[in-house]
Amino acid sequence: MIKEIIVVEGRDDISAVKKAVDAELIATGGFGITEETIKRIQKAAERRGIIIFTDPDFAGEKIRGIISKKVKNAKHAFLPRDKATKDGDIGIENAKPEDIIEALSKARVESTEPLTEFTKEDLLMCGLLGDTDSSIKRDLVGRMLGIGYCNSKQFLKRLNNYGITRDEFEESIRRLYNEGRE
Repeated sequence: MIKEIIVVEGRDDISAVKKAVDAELIATGGFGITEETIKRIQKAAERRGIIIFTDPDFAGEKIRGIISKKVKNAKHAFLPRDKATKDGDIGIENAKPEDIIEALSKARVESTEPLTEFTKEDLLMCGLLGDTDSSIKRDLVGRMLGIGYCNSKQFLKRLNNYGITRDEFEESIRRLYNEGRE
């Protein structure tokens, strides 16, 4: 049983997550998230904590942002797009149980204090910014760290705000380049 309450977008997401783990869930109802639902999420966060687990698309990120602004100390879990896509449809409901378990196991708390452990220079030096294949590298490193795929500006923000350590980052970069050579 997962201690935190998992926040997803819809009923199909609830079904998929329940096939993977024993947990209590709240569905936001998508973009139509009501003030009543926000209050339920806030109460859940106070009681047991929450994990925000929205679809890896524009709408999911928008919903994640709405909840994050209203609920502090939430954990965030990210599912890679390709593991959430079936027949062109993107959503948690399309994921395999093992992929859901892996994403939830990498959930991280977003820091309320802005941190600057990592800079644009770190991204440039590691090829995560400025190279023709930077977006692919960010996707792979984001998977390893459990912070999802995003553009370089958002990636830097996630590195700094999700408690990624320098050691974790460097290990993921080592793995990125070593796996490419094998």
